[in-house]
Amino acid sequence: QRTSSAASDVYKRQVINDSPYLPTNFLIDMKLIKYLILGVAFGVIMAKSEAISWYRIQEMFRFQSFHMYGIIATAVGIGMMAMQIIKKLKLTDPDGNPIHYTPKKNFNLRYIIGGTIFGLGWALAGACPGPLFVNLGYGFISMIVVILFALLGTYVYGVNQDKFPH
Repeated sequence: QRTSSAASDVYKRQVINDSPYLPTNFLIDMKLIKYLILGVAFGVIMAKSEAISWYRIQEMFRFQSFHMYGIIATAVGIGMMAMQIIKKLKLTDPDGNPIHYTPKKNFNLRYIIGGTIFGLGWALAGACPGPLFVNLGYGFISMIVVILFALLGTYVYGVNQDKFPH
């Protein structure tokens, strides 16, 4: 009896992995475990530092507390040091390609418009993109709505990207 190509593919997948339970891309997915670990660590740090707290974010936007400004300043400082280390040691990305930084053009109106849109979304949602998923993990189901609109905004930008000045 002749087997279909789908059945043949399943058989090949089983032979390659020596297991009927592991798909062929499982080994590739296991290489991505480091990103999962980094994401969990990021979430823990965000939660422990209270950077996911709606109240902390509101305090920041009302200029009532330095807490969030301190976290942001620390992140900017670490980012600057990391960029200098990457440049000095000529580090590469995971694929071995050199990492290049392109300097931004002079400051102009688009940065003000983009920052204002981002800031309004951050203030209304009570979270910037990173903590959205941490808040969802903490059980704040309403974050699903915010995540869906963030994805919608990203999609709309992607579709219209060629119409924006870059």
